[in-house]
Amino acid sequence: MRQLNRLNQFQRLWQQSQGAPQQTCVAEMASRCFCSDRHLRTLLSHWQHAGWLRWQGESGRGKLGTLTFLRSPEQLRQQLLQTQLQAGNAAEALQVLDMAPERLVDLLRPLMGGQWQNDAPVLRIPYYRPLDSVAPLQIVGRAEQHLARQLFSGLTRFEADEPVGDLAHHWQHADEGRVWLFWLRPQLFWHNDEPLQAAQLVEQFQRILQDARAQRLLADVASIDAPHPLALRFRLSRSDYWLPWRLAHQLCLLPHPQQPRLGSGPWKLAHFTPELVRIESHTRCHLQLPLMQAVEYWITPTLFDRALGTSCRHPVQIAIGDAADLASLRPVSRSISLGFCYLACRPRAGFSPAQARRLLRLLQQSGIVAQLPLEEGLITPSKELLPGWPVPTVEDEAPHLPPRLTLHYQLPVELHEMAQALRELLRAEGCELTLIFHDVKSWRGSEALAQADLVMGDRLIGDAPLFTLASWLEIDRLWSAETSQHLRQQLSRIQQLADDEPRRAALHQLYHSLMRDGLLLPLFNYRYQIFAPPGVEGIQLNTLGWFDFSRAWVPPPLTA
Repeated sequence: MRQLNRLNQFQRLWQQSQGAPQQTCVAEMASRCFCSDRHLRTLLSHWQHAGWLRWQGESGRGKLGTLTFLRSPEQLRQQLLQTQLQAGNAAEALQVLDMAPERLVDLLRPLMGGQWQNDAPVLRIPYYRPLDSVAPLQIVGRAEQHLARQLFSGLTRFEADEPVGDLAHHWQHADEGRVWLFWLRPQLFWHNDEPLQAAQLVEQFQRILQDARAQRLLADVASIDAPHPLALRFRLSRSDYWLPWRLAHQLCLLPHPQQPRLGSGPWKLAHFTPELVRIESHTRCHLQLPLMQAVEYWITPTLFDRALGTSCRHPVQIAIGDAADLASLRPVSRSISLGFCYLACRPRAGFSPAQARRLLRLLQQSGIVAQLPLEEGLITPSKELLPGWPVPTVEDEAPHLPPRLTLHYQLPVELHEMAQALRELLRAEGCELTLIFHDVKSWRGSEALAQADLVMGDRLIGDAPLFTLASWLEIDRLWSAETSQHLRQQLSRIQQLADDEPRRAALHQLYHSLMRDGLLLPLFNYRYQIFAPPGVEGIQLNTLGWFDFSRAWVPPPLTA
């Protein structure tokens, strides 16, 4: 960027005196700017014309003149940044930000939140870490899951915990739930404006079925074909009335089969780097059109503990705008997460089911979750697995705990404190707990669980909590040990129940048994919060702790 190069050369001159007037000559200034005398005279002429400085030179080679600065480099960077953003050049604007973090704070602060740029509304969110891949088969993080659902469509999607049409507008089943037809909406388009075809979706589903987790999710799918350009047909090996729910799962989001960054959702990916992610509205979206032109994640991990803050003090506390002073932002939405952090016991040789129940009973009686040294208002101890599904009290049994147990646990960071508290609790019972931390967000691909007596992790629940809990037992490696066959048989019976209420009751009974038998204990839920500055509207928490980008809007600036 030519302007940025000139600005960097200007800053070299300014740094010599920190902006104070100085006596100098052309040759000396040229050496500071690493250019020829002739080019330096061209730069001086340009800078004077732009109002950056005033140069009063003296005639004669080597004569000293007076250099007076009229603008500071920070002011000029702010101006250049604004110019690039006004033109919609967010990626180019990043090049302007080569400065010390404490100066960057003041530069970025007024640019976050909702802005009108070049007569188009833009929402800018400072975020605390680079985003990982948003490819549906690779996603782990909650932010990535949310973003993927903005970019990619499935045949179905969740709304009010039920599957509704997305690319498909209706579906029907025959042969007792073993044959399903999904009718596609007409005039569907990918983000590159290419018409979406049923054959492309069949091709993408074949790719999805090569993934190990998707194979477990769609275990009973025998074949997929397109009997019509606007229809997809699924043939199953046995009845599965969860199929519309399964096709709304993250693993069944549908990128373009040849161009995996292209989707057909309400937003298209315009820029994706560790420093900046920008999505823009898809004007040919088949669902509700976004009210914003673009949403940008400005990744500022180096500023996490500085005055700018980030998008959150914690990943469940999202701030749209400057998080340095959350008191000045409106707490526009808050809720208790349906998802929970859990402790799972894996009884085996040397660790009996009775001992597992004894351990969970000790944990329930201790109250250590409520005593964790965490930020106030961040978590709440779990009393229910889901609303109306109370956590049963594990039966009080007397067996001594084993002398040694091993706990494997993963993110989130609150589980560090939980692991330490649990170790102290068991030590008082004569049991030494070995802690093994895995810096991951899921157990996918992990072989270490085979050595675990206890497992702690985070079970994220987005939409459709009933189905999410059913698919957790089917997909997650946590449940793929000795109990998998027994669980699979019960889950198979549940999926063949055609009516919703019997499926709900059967799944409730299955989880009640897991908790009563000492295999699973939910520990705590998070308190999701979103803060927004005045002027950003339509913000409402979803079940992932984020908000629907398509419903956010910024009132346009009104002229008198």
